[in-house]
Amino acid sequence: MKPPHHRVPSGDREIARNLMALFKSNGAKVQLASDLRIYDKHGDREQQSALRANAEGEIRRLIEEMPEADLWVTYHNYYKAPDLIGPVMARARGIPYVQIESTRAQKRLTSPWAEFAKAAHAAADAADAIFYFTEQDRFALDRDRHGHQIITCLPPFLPLNGLPAPSSLDGPILAAGMMRRGDKLASYGIIAETLAHLPGDWHLDIAGDGPARAEVEILMAPFSERVRYLGQLSRTELAAAYAQASLFLWPGVNEAFGMVYLEAQAHGLPVAAQDRPGVRDVLLPKAYPAPEAGAQALASFATQLLANPELRSETAKDARDYISTNHLAPAAARTFWKTVLPLMDLSA
Repeated sequence: MKPPHHRVPSGDREIARNLMALFKSNGAKVQLASDLRIYDKHGDREQQSALRANAEGEIRRLIEEMPEADLWVTYHNYYKAPDLIGPVMARARGIPYVQIESTRAQKRLTSPWAEFAKAAHAAADAADAIFYFTEQDRFALDRDRHGHQIITCLPPFLPLNGLPAPSSLDGPILAAGMMRRGDKLASYGIIAETLAHLPGDWHLDIAGDGPARAEVEILMAPFSERVRYLGQLSRTELAAAYAQASLFLWPGVNEAFGMVYLEAQAHGLPVAAQDRPGVRDVLLPKAYPAPEAGAQALASFATQLLANPELRSETAKDARDYISTNHLAPAAARTFWKTVLPLMDLSA
């Protein structure tokens, strides 16, 4: 995956940064051991062999150069990006090995990613503890649990100790997502279909940019007078957009969970999303429209919120309470260290 200092914004980069900040907040010294990117997008066995060779070279370098450490943490081990370094380094140093957001995919063991899938499973087997973000990941981790390893939930979190200022709830609808082909563009497509069923004098702000910008603009062309493009925003600018919106609209096609949902709800924005695996783990618990119900159901859900200021206010309060209790840094830090400190004591 992308290293935390990568120049292109993404959810995985943001989570990696948040995790490092979380560890530091409790006084731990955090070092980025390696920024080698081991990622095979297309199932290319030659590329996988080359990446393995790169990993072996990186291991040799780390054995010689890496400072002393008490714990190895790997974020995001899966069949396209297996951790080829962490298990070896943890054994070499005699320290606990922990994974965050690791997935097991049995069906990939006979795919073009077969060797990488086996490596991802082997890395998962080596972990003393695996933290999962969503129930969707928990099932396979429990099913294939290795020995006495710990499998426990680390709810996705914002790197905040408290909530930001609440939204005014009287501005435009807000959507936020990278403009790239695939799942993100599919979400934009559903948004366009939803807008076609949305009554009233609505306006939509879109935060985000990317290589599929032209395709997004084509999708939104029928509503051009009502849609404003904010471009790629800084964290401060995006917070300002949340703070003046009335509703957050993002269907969530194949999102692992979606940091934007946490951010929007922290500001008290009601969310119009579809009931999808992963996404439902970070949304205020209630009934959301099923993907198979289509854009019309999502439009009906959004219309109820837009047409009822009192319902928006009640939802905003409940959303902020939900985020404060479950998805801020202090709760995440307690969960992480409660699991990890005993492992470090055993290896001391």
